[in-house]
Amino acid sequence: MRVSKFDAWGNDFLVLDLSDVRGDPRGDAARSDTSSQQLDWASAARSWCNRMTGVGADGLLLLERVDDVNARMKLYNSDGTTAEMSGNGARCFAHALFRSDDARGERVYVLHTDAGERQVTVGARSNDEVNASVDMGEVTRIDAPRGWDAIGAHPDRPVLHLSVGNPHTVVGVEDVAAVDVLKLGQMIPQVNLEVIAPGPEQNAITMRVHERGAGITQACGTGACASAWAAAQWGLVPHSTERLEVLVHMPGGDAIVTLNAPSRGRVLLSGPARYVGTYEVSL
Repeated sequence: MRVSKFDAWGNDFLVLDLSDVRGDPRGDAARSDTSSQQLDWASAARSWCNRMTGVGADGLLLLERVDDVNARMKLYNSDGTTAEMSGNGARCFAHALFRSDDARGERVYVLHTDAGERQVTVGARSNDEVNASVDMGEVTRIDAPRGWDAIGAHPDRPVLHLSVGNPHTVVGVEDVAAVDVLKLGQMIPQVNLEVIAPGPEQNAITMRVHERGAGITQACGTGACASAWAAAQWGLVPHSTERLEVLVHMPGGDAIVTLNAPSRGRVLLSGPARYVGTYEVSL
């Protein structure tokens, strides 16, 4: 089988087109339509995403076309678990569709995920890079994750437990570099943990993340959205009902999260997504 690798601020994903597994009816040696369902995708994700022995990635995305606009996206983390949603994964996935279509100009795709539909707008920047913006929907509050009290966070420290289609805990700190994000993230592995600090620019925050199912990653799209939303609630950036762009600095690069876009109460994640290469893999 062949997988294509895409990268968004160092948050990288392997994309597998299921038509290549099932056998495209226009091609040769078509396989059974049920063959892809019988494969152990969790094991495949662990093998292919391994950075020492595999291609290396934070997750595996299974792609199933519905029509020219719609496609189903299934995400397996690098540890083999599944996730409802990934902002950077959605942008890389849409880049894979854009590349497969040999598209020019701007295209809009609707992704059907375990967190619901997400609309992604893609426009080419160069041969191997696009700008992709995904409507992430509304950010909502959720209950604290099991074991949160064991973290021992100071009661005056700002904390929000949020959903962007997947669960997040965002913690405000003075210096993100001073926090042992790996240790804390491993204490609450059922959520994504972000630590954020204001600035250094106006309307900007700095973020580090421990992702559920992947560990420390260079960037997290849903985490950037949750963090920007939390920052507005805490006054680290202006709290407004109007559109507001928040620059989110992450180790892998800078995301632009637009609050109240494309409509009030929603968030939009924008930035580059890069094609890395195509690799032959086996189970």
